[in-house]
Amino acid sequence: MGMPAPLQEWTAEMARALPDDGNRYEVLDGELFVTPAPRLRHQWALLDLLHQVHAYVEREQLGRTLLSPADIEYSPRRLVQPDLFVVPFAPGKPPRDWREIRDLLLVVEVLSPGTAYADRHSKRRIYPEEGVPEYWIVDLDARLIERRHPGEDRPQICDEQIVWQPRADRDPLTIALPAFFAALPGTDGER
Repeated sequence: MGMPAPLQEWTAEMARALPDDGNRYEVLDGELFVTPAPRLRHQWALLDLLHQVHAYVEREQLGRTLLSPADIEYSPRRLVQPDLFVVPFAPGKPPRDWREIRDLLLVVEVLSPGTAYADRHSKRRIYPEEGVPEYWIVDLDARLIERRHPGEDRPQICDEQIVWQPRADRDPLTIALPAFFAALPGTDGER
């Protein structure tokens, strides 16, 4: 489960030293979170979002769209593995190691029973503090996306559509949420 391991101050280095056992390890302000492999429905949603976000990011030449596993280390006490994220293009050579990536344009987490606490509490605080301008929490059961921006106390609840426009000089990405959720296997639109 995505619950903190008690009684020890964890670091990113300590988490990286753990065995490659199929779990994802994150360090959120010194707490170790261990998450087992996600449910199949989680992965279907993530794949659909990946296709839509990736196509948009490529078309608008904004950066690169990536998936976890990925060790994004903000500090020795902050190692995150966002489900889906966008790394903006930066001047110079492209990054060759996870440690070179800190700036993110978008982070998307798809809720699952093992990650809901970390996604809605710890990461909700961490991502804005680290300068992530947009954070989506995809709730498959409620069929909505909680959209968060730095400095906002409450999320924007999106159940009809979500619009992402990271640059004012580019067209926005618009995702119709009823169609997105209906197309997922295991929902009303079973396929």
